[in-house]
Amino acid sequence: MPPIQDMTSAASVSQDAEGTQGHKDSREPRETASDFPHGAGLLDALQHQVAIFARRAEQTRLGGVGQVRNTMDRAAYLLLNRLDLEGPMGVKALAAGMGIDSSTVTRQVAPLVESGLVKRASHPEDGRAVVLELSEGGHARLDEVRHSRRCLMERVTDGWTEDERVSFTALLTRFNQALPAAKNPGPPEEAPPAS
Repeated sequence: MPPIQDMTSAASVSQDAEGTQGHKDSREPRETASDFPHGAGLLDALQHQVAIFARRAEQTRLGGVGQVRNTMDRAAYLLLNRLDLEGPMGVKALAAGMGIDSSTVTRQVAPLVESGLVKRASHPEDGRAVVLELSEGGHARLDEVRHSRRCLMERVTDGWTEDERVSFTALLTRFNQALPAAKNPGPPEEAPPAS
């Protein structure tokens, strides 16, 4: 089986069934998941597509379309989104929910506080504790970025059926949820004793 290649350079010229020349977009690898019904080949195709996705997502930062394209980095978006969905919370709770350490959250939140997107407030039940929450400006900015990114997702999946969008979203969600466990597997199983 030939190795999977990342054909991300120029488009190649190909011939169709009638022998006419046309340009084939060769930015994708020649082999796709459908070429590998099972086994290592399918997993090779999957890891390759994930690698391409990661690179392209970073290149575009999936930043949306329009004037707000690429104006909010991934860390800021994820922090603001979590605060919006789950409400005010402390640094430790925010870090635990995002699967990162508190010092990273503190570092990432600092510019959001300085820019006025996030504000510090007293905990409603313990006045000595501080929680982070979205400001009015943070809500407005997050809505703007979400709209831009929603437009990008609509453009990228133009021509997909609603069922395809639902299936892809469900599978990608499942994949993302499985990654942390795969990164930190339990202790290796002991080999059975030799007989």
